[in-house]
Amino acid sequence: MTDMSIMDGGQLALQNSKQIMPRLGHTDSAAKAEKVARDFEAVFIGQMLQPMFKDIEAEEPFGGGQGQEVWKTMMVDEIGKQMAKAGGIGLASSVKHEMLRMQEANQAKKPEVQQ
Repeated sequence: MTDMSIMDGGQLALQNSKQIMPRLGHTDSAAKAEKVARDFEAVFIGQMLQPMFKDIEAEEPFGGGQGQEVWKTMMVDEIGKQMAKAGGIGLASSVKHEMLRMQEANQAKKPEVQQ
């Protein structure tokens, strides 16, 4: 394992990526932004709920082991998804608005290609 932190590794992978950012202007682009924002909110809610479930232990004979920890993490993630699906905490609309604003600003900076 290297000395690189997870954050540095993610930034390095992002820099090395050849993926092109999606361009808005198509009907489905706003729908994609909505889905990404809703998914982000679900992950955020799940991460915020994890500490609440950290110290909860299952009763014998069904509790304990690595399986319990994995299952508990998946359960909390699903709770976050369901909360986001039911309206969430209002984060998705802000994230979607900011994503669209940033993409529109990037499009305005790029000169149009004449055909």
